[in-house]
Amino acid sequence: MHPQGVAAFPHYYVGINSLTELATKDDRVCVLNITGGESRTVTPVSHVYSGGNIVCGTAPGRSGSKMKTSAGNIPVYDNVAEAVDDGQEFNVVVVYLPPSGVRDGVLEAVRVNPNLTKIVILTEKVPVRDARIIRAIGQMHGIDIFGGNCLGLADAHNHVRIGGALGGSAPEESLLPGSVAIYSNSGNFTTTIAVYLATGGWGTTVSFSSGKDVYIHYAAQEWTHAFHNDDRSKSAVMYIEPGGYYEHDLEFDKPVVACIVGRWKAKLTKACGHAGAIAGTGDNANAKEEWFMEKFGVDAIFTPENPVCSEKGAVVVNISHIPEAMTAVMAKRGAKPDFDSVGDLSLKCWFSNAQGIDLPDHLNPPVVEAMSPYDVQIDGLGEQVGTVMPRQTMKDASGASMMDPKTQVTKIHGTSVLDASTHSFEENLVQSLIREYPDENGAALANVALNTFVNQSGKVGLAAADASRKAGNSPNTALSAAVAMVGPKLVEQARTVTSALVELFKKSGLEDPSDVGFDFSAQLEAADASVFLTDYSGRCNVAMLEAIENRNAKSVFIDFLKALEQKGGGKLSCSVLVAAITTHLAWRALMRKRLSITTVSNMPWHFRVFSTLIGSAASAENQERHSFCGVANKELMSSWSFTETAHLALLGNRPNEEALYAFSVLLGLIITNGPGTISAQGAKGAVSADGPEVPERIQVNKGYIGFLTHTGYAHGGNGFEAIAFLLDRFRDSGLSSPGDSDHGMDLAAMATDYAKEYKAYKTKAKAVGNLSYAKIPCVNHPVFKGEDVNYDPREVFVNDLFKERGSYNVFHEFYHELVNALFKTGVSRNVYCVNVDAVIAVILLKMLWQPYANGEISDSTMESAAFTTFLFGRMIGSAAEIDDHTNRGRNMDTRTPASRCSYVS
Repeated sequence: MHPQGVAAFPHYYVGINSLTELATKDDRVCVLNITGGESRTVTPVSHVYSGGNIVCGTAPGRSGSKMKTSAGNIPVYDNVAEAVDDGQEFNVVVVYLPPSGVRDGVLEAVRVNPNLTKIVILTEKVPVRDARIIRAIGQMHGIDIFGGNCLGLADAHNHVRIGGALGGSAPEESLLPGSVAIYSNSGNFTTTIAVYLATGGWGTTVSFSSGKDVYIHYAAQEWTHAFHNDDRSKSAVMYIEPGGYYEHDLEFDKPVVACIVGRWKAKLTKACGHAGAIAGTGDNANAKEEWFMEKFGVDAIFTPENPVCSEKGAVVVNISHIPEAMTAVMAKRGAKPDFDSVGDLSLKCWFSNAQGIDLPDHLNPPVVEAMSPYDVQIDGLGEQVGTVMPRQTMKDASGASMMDPKTQVTKIHGTSVLDASTHSFEENLVQSLIREYPDENGAALANVALNTFVNQSGKVGLAAADASRKAGNSPNTALSAAVAMVGPKLVEQARTVTSALVELFKKSGLEDPSDVGFDFSAQLEAADASVFLTDYSGRCNVAMLEAIENRNAKSVFIDFLKALEQKGGGKLSCSVLVAAITTHLAWRALMRKRLSITTVSNMPWHFRVFSTLIGSAASAENQERHSFCGVANKELMSSWSFTETAHLALLGNRPNEEALYAFSVLLGLIITNGPGTISAQGAKGAVSADGPEVPERIQVNKGYIGFLTHTGYAHGGNGFEAIAFLLDRFRDSGLSSPGDSDHGMDLAAMATDYAKEYKAYKTKAKAVGNLSYAKIPCVNHPVFKGEDVNYDPREVFVNDLFKERGSYNVFHEFYHELVNALFKTGVSRNVYCVNVDAVIAVILLKMLWQPYANGEISDSTMESAAFTTFLFGRMIGSAAEIDDHTNRGRNMDTRTPASRCSYVS
């Protein structure tokens, strides 16, 4: 029987005439590929929810097995024919086969079972040709086809679900009986819409996922016809995506809320997500909005602020507006919701982590107690301090650094080296480990810790470094010798103290470690003094505490240790104080679960390596027990930044403001070139070989040795080659101050003279077949060539940075003149870029020019300084790679497979 004025579907055979027939208690189901990955989870739930409606399934090679469910076991056969021969009776087939097998599976089911009335295809991207054949077969045999890419059918009144996961693992919780029918192109949103409707007091009759393959078998027109013939369904929600004209000619005799999505897909030309959701001409989201607005007689989108609707319906673009729209439409018809609202759509956070950001209330909802069993799991998470990263293969991968292949700008923990270059050396060292920059108080503490151990006088590591230098070794080899002495036993106490501090304070509620008003009396009472105090009675610890006070730095952990010392039982050592400082620096990030316990435990070790690398760069003759390069240890701790100390170690003096800024920029620019660089691979490989899956076996200093031994003279913008090139141009120029723009030299003429000279050299070299002639260092770049005028965005950034400060560099300006001269003299077809490696060279040469011009340093010293400067900057990026690989990597995961290795004769 049809309602008055509603005829049977006029175009072609459709067996289902009403939504009451879509999913019934009488339907019996056979599932093809029942043991597949998705079906294994979904099918048992459907079977139990529906009261045992699945009679059998198929899985080649699994004949005789059973799928166990709480509503009885489901027998499995090799194929449909075997199931029918065994006496299994069913009228519905659910298809979980791969796309290439769908057509044959459907054809077999139709051939051997004349009782079929419905086929539900969950498979996505069924070939269109196969879909047409399936549709034709369905019409010939009186079978309704649903899908493909359909998530199934469900009837809340009949308590039946067929195929797919509508309602999730507990369908009775979301499929509440009511008066609204759901038609949705999206499977997952079908359930979401049902849950949202319940918050407005609306339940469902039928929930139907049409799928969004290119070919939709049971589409909007068929469904609308059946909707009109279902007396239970007083209204409907239709969730519509772009693509296809299925909805264009729909006519409604009942109210409908249409949710139209996918405006962003209008810019696409290929499938995105659902195969049928392809932007076309006239069937995009905007067009479909107009179709439905015309059907409903409305001129705007419904929103809570602008509730435009009619008795016929409303158009929404946000699924959260569906309940209000449904209530508003039905109110115009004098109808009320089906039941009292079930819950609401407010955000109910079970836990919160704002990462220390002070968010406004509307972006920071309150935390509510989670439902069981999640409440117990969340309580367990509360016991966990820090993060635990999944282990994965990290060859050629990094969670610390990345490079933009277009601009060649690298990032370390999300900060570009360009931005890093505006931060101090010590700030970048801290950021490499805790993934954020320290505040002013944290930087002051870091300077104390880093400067405490920079003096290497009397240490065997410095002796080894000096011996290595005297043997003619390169700076990286000499520094490796010193770092080798920073073994695990040297930092054992500091690492123990770090772990003990975390254990003592992790549940204390301490958020800001600078809050010196924090009450740590409970921790003081619980602390084992023997862990923190020693019999050592040296003066280093006193100097450290004085330095912290002189810098006006505050730390709960330092105050705690001082109070513990006052209680008696021993003295504080410098190692213990460094551990307290590193714990302070890491605390906020640790509590926000941005860092792991392993990272925090290893931080004193990293700091000790940082100090050793800088300290060992200066020879033993420049270090005494109480002074470093002529500066008292206490003064370094109390008033020097670690950037200044590095400059002192390298160049023998305290930089002025301009030199300090330039030095910081220089070190920041060379932090990292991404995980693919040789230096990063050395650091990662050393950690990988130690076995990062067992963190206690990791030897942090070995990671730095890996970085050092994999670094050579070719690093750092051609290293000395760029400086040597400039020295040849300016050695006899009479230049006195590279920073004085009033130098009196004609840079353009100098550049042109050299360009002509180089052109002649290049022509002659090619004439004699020498194709490996010397290139000009630091101009052009594989990435930045091809345009009429080329620019390296990194060089542009730094050049602008110095110009804003009014800082002039004659060497930098010469490079700009040179690339133009090379073009004008015909050496190049376009204007080359000055690349960022040139920036590194010109900054360093400007620093070294005066002592070089005065004969205080030689060419070899200049070469060593260039190389060592690169090592200083790159150790920041290496620290990040070592820590990241320690937390994420797998044993030996940087190896190259034998299949990718070759023998070269």
